[in-house]
Amino acid sequence: DTDGWGASAAALGEAAAAASGLVRRAGSAGVVRSFFDELFNHLDPYSRYTPPGQAEADRARRSGQGGIGVTLGQRGAEVVVREVAAEGPAAASGIRPGDRLLSVAGHDVRGESLATIAGWLAGPEDTQVSLTLRGADGILTELRITRALVPPETVFASGFHDALLVRVSGFSRSTAAGLDRALSLLPQAGRPPRRPRGLVLDLRGNRGGLLRQAITATDLLLGGEGVVAITAGRAPEASHEWRSPGGDLASGLPVVVVVDGRTASAAEVMAAALADRGRAVVVGSSTLGKGLVQTITPLPDGGELLVTWSRVLAPLGWPLQGLGVLPQLCTSLGHEELERQKQMLLAGLQPMGAAVARERGARAPVPAAEIVDLRTTCPAAEGRDEDLAAARFLIDSPDAYHAALLPARP
Repeated sequence: DTDGWGASAAALGEAAAAASGLVRRAGSAGVVRSFFDELFNHLDPYSRYTPPGQAEADRARRSGQGGIGVTLGQRGAEVVVREVAAEGPAAASGIRPGDRLLSVAGHDVRGESLATIAGWLAGPEDTQVSLTLRGADGILTELRITRALVPPETVFASGFHDALLVRVSGFSRSTAAGLDRALSLLPQAGRPPRRPRGLVLDLRGNRGGLLRQAITATDLLLGGEGVVAITAGRAPEASHEWRSPGGDLASGLPVVVVVDGRTASAAEVMAAALADRGRAVVVGSSTLGKGLVQTITPLPDGGELLVTWSRVLAPLGWPLQGLGVLPQLCTSLGHEELERQKQMLLAGLQPMGAAVARERGARAPVPAAEIVDLRTTCPAAEGRDEDLAAARFLIDSPDAYHAALLPARP
């Protein structure tokens, strides 16, 4: 039982400390960390113990840090507001990009480093900080703003020829809302009077984050009701089928998802779902292949225990763990091969069709040799300029785009 294991571990630690100077120097924190490291070395390399300091930083990264939600920059000797988080207190107080910051909490910002000023702005949630700013109109404004937990910005939208390019850097608690706002810009993505040609979703370097946010964000692009992802574990409560209600905010426009070898976890869930459901074409290289879900349990010492809970299956039933997501247009095999694949798509043929079909037919556990064989058809690589060029090719070539799409599945 839990109490029995805890008592045994404590007794062992106490006896070891009495006998060993090395254990005494490590202290309780070192003993606890070593205990879990050795335990998980034998059971699961993906589970881990996070000590208090790192756990606090991880919690802040997931939930946001206390502050007002601005990013600062330098313009000559001036300190200016470069970005304003849409859901932060600064935006609610009317602060806009380009405003000049003059003082924080009575401290003149002239001659101070940006890191120092950011430290003045940060502070515990629900505390207040006073600011003096000069707006673009030259008007001097004094504000008193209540700090809040501001989720990190993870969604960045920009025009991309006659399409909308949306980069998603991770999945925090505000990512789905950020993608929702970004998709509202689609009508302006085409040069008048033309309608926008499509959406490019850039997930390169996205290491994942909150699974529920990835599911909700994916829902925004799926036009009909159906499976988004499946989690399967030994415990009944670990198994779940995530479904989308339907409601495509891109209104059926072509969607290209760009991935690379650093695309992982929740980002792979999104790419796999959009591809399996026939809603998007994936471009780039094989992704990382991290398809396990961890639960996070807070510990009395302020640390956290991350334990593997379940594996993730794509809508068609194949496991993300190890395999990753194979693209339908591969950019990691060199320029000549990329051009050959483009010509095949223009001719109505799928250059990656056989490999993608094999991957979709795989079922856990997949033999290591099969994983290696599939991944070598499009080796994992870091993002490159050819990725976005290939995405633009598909947006500009409807025949090639439709040839690359997988058949729509429920």
